Amino acid sequence: MAYIGNIPAVQYASFSKQTLTADSSTTSFTLDNAVANENEIEVFVNNVRQEPGSGNAYTASGTTLTMSAAPTTGDSFYVIFQGKATQTVTAPAGSVTTSQLADSSVSLAKLTATGTKDSTTFLRGDNTFATAGGDNTPAFFAYLDSDQTVSDSVDTKININNEVYDTDGCYDNSTNYRFTPTTSGKYLVSANLEIDSGGGVHDITAGYCYLYKNGSEYARARFDPDGDVFAFFAGLSVPVVMNGTTDYLEIYTYVDTTGGTQFIKGSSSPVRSWFSAIKIIE
Repeated sequence: MAYIGNIPAVQYASFSKQTLTADSSTTSFTLDNAVANENEIEVFVNNVRQEPGSGNAYTASGTTLTMSAAPTTGDSFYVIFQGKATQTVTAPAGSVTTSQLADSSVSLAKLTATGTKDSTTFLRGDNTFATAGGDNTPAFFAYLDSDQTVSDSVDTKININNEVYDTDGCYDNSTNYRFTPTTSGKYLVSANLEIDSGGGVHDITAGYCYLYKNGSEYARARFDPDGDVFAFFAGLSVPVVMNGTTDYLEIYTYVDTTGGTQFIKGSSSPVRSWFSAIKIIE
């Protein structure tokens, strides 16, 4: 049938009743619900309402009911809790707004989000915790601090040996001269080589800067002058995906000459030949 106004609630509020057992000797009883004092309950003995208060039939505090005299065995003895609702009306779906919620009633700890909730994370729209921002590490920058001689037409690893910084100790600047990052991801890798013959001798016909990954050529930069020169730069900058465990990077060169001795220029001021990498935040 139709109603004027709101449809009556299916559930309702009622008061709680507790039946106690009288044994002619007990004056102290345990209540199902804690109360502030005796005025929050009504006590009935043989359906007669008892007078509350000190000096009267009973007092109450917390979950303890104290009768001034023990009810007789077999007496009908019960308590009615005033305002202790045992059922509540269920609010209609979508009817509760934020203004009806206390600030402390909802917290991140009660959400079913996945991930780690702490001071460094935030909750994303897909209900997962993620780290805000991120760190561009591992990262390093190193340069060649003295000249390294290279042979004509031979792939030669450049022993870039002087670290400016190495955030995670992933660059070996003394033995293998390679970068082995311990975190997987994409890295922006850069290198520059100054290829020189010294003394103004124009006998270099071409030169390369190679990036090797796991012992094989990954990327190259070539300088092929129009005529022989005595010095030039070859450099590259390229993103590389690293697995964070076994992948490693090295810098090589290859020089074509018409004679003489060629070398990769090493210097600290200014830096001329260098190798660097930095993790890209995704």
